[in-house]
Amino acid sequence: MQEYLCNTLANGLRVISVPMPHHHSAEVLVYIGVGGRYETSRKAGVSHFLEHMLFKGTTDFPSGLALERAFEAVGGSANAATDSENTCFHSRVHPNHIAEGIALFGSMMQRPLFRDMEMERRVILEEAMGDLNESGRQINSDNIIATLLFPNHPLGKPTVGNRPAIERLTLRQLQQHHSTYYTPHNTVLAVAGPVDHQQVVAAAEEYFGKWQGDKAPAPKAWSGFSGTERSFRWVRDAGSQVSLQLAFLLPGRDSEHAVNLRVLRRLLGWGGMSRLMLRLREELGLTYAVDAALGLYADAGTLAIDLAVSTENLAKATTAILEIFNELHAIEVTDDELNHILNCYRCDLDYSRDQVDEMALRYAWGELTGSHRTIADDLAGIDKVTAAGLRQTARELLTTTNLHGAIVGPYRTRDRKKVETIIAAWQPN
Repeated sequence: MQEYLCNTLANGLRVISVPMPHHHSAEVLVYIGVGGRYETSRKAGVSHFLEHMLFKGTTDFPSGLALERAFEAVGGSANAATDSENTCFHSRVHPNHIAEGIALFGSMMQRPLFRDMEMERRVILEEAMGDLNESGRQINSDNIIATLLFPNHPLGKPTVGNRPAIERLTLRQLQQHHSTYYTPHNTVLAVAGPVDHQQVVAAAEEYFGKWQGDKAPAPKAWSGFSGTERSFRWVRDAGSQVSLQLAFLLPGRDSEHAVNLRVLRRLLGWGGMSRLMLRLREELGLTYAVDAALGLYADAGTLAIDLAVSTENLAKATTAILEIFNELHAIEVTDDELNHILNCYRCDLDYSRDQVDEMALRYAWGELTGSHRTIADDLAGIDKVTAAGLRQTARELLTTTNLHGAIVGPYRTRDRKKVETIIAAWQPN
């Protein structure tokens, strides 16, 4: 059964529909191929700033409030997110008003007013300050890790930008960024829910068909996946716990290891039966929760372990995490554990079929990035996963040279020395 339908308009816009006939809501989503990695240092944060500005009114809706009211009138509430590679605008709408929802996004993408820029600049500066402590030091572990993994590259910069760059961005720069990257060739429109594909295409033609623009420039490539010396950054900060993040630099989403990495992420930190939760919480009582996050870009990726612990448990938690990686190197996953993980993965894939937002997101992102992964593709991929393959991926990628870390909080000097000694001695089998 075909999971989604896709047409390309004459202007280059790709239009996707995901028929989900038994649902009572629809998701309208617009994906733009631009994010933090497309920016220079002097214009860091311009993609995120531009995302904010598109909510400040259009030639059809003279204010942000008028635009928000229009979305509410069709049963929705628009939102957006900017990451390193893409910007996504989305809203739930009532199935009776899908065409109107498409029209609203068409107005936002093509005819923004760029009003209230100084007010929005203040809002974004407040957002950026949420990642800094009272001394102005970066305390967001994700941002710290990114700078270690991707030095001197846009992938290593916070998507929100930094204060100097945010303060100097001009209206002309925002408008230029918009005209360069917000083009039909660089955009995917997706609608999931009780939809008729031809009606979606007709609405897209009506409200996006006159949009014109050239193909967008490619981002700065990453070519640093060669294994560098492990690096750690310590940031002293107030609080009752220390934030510990250990992360591995990985190849990109088209790597032969991609499917194995998604399974390893679940084995490590997906639910109460994951290895990290069992070891650090249930067996050792070192933390309330521990998570494993996998991010795969076009040409690079990260696997990060993230948790908060008391200062006295920092060294014990570090040792426990590294022991788990030792086990992945040394011993194949048992059939029972592998079958359990894969069964949970299959269930989650099936559950996603009930979520209009997840379906729109999956196929729009896949079309935009060229990483076309249907649910059937994912199911077929995990059917090929083996214990031997998982061990090989761990041995090749989860290595000392790819390991980096960020420790933020009220750590003590003696705790730092202990952890640095543990890290320096780590040599997986």
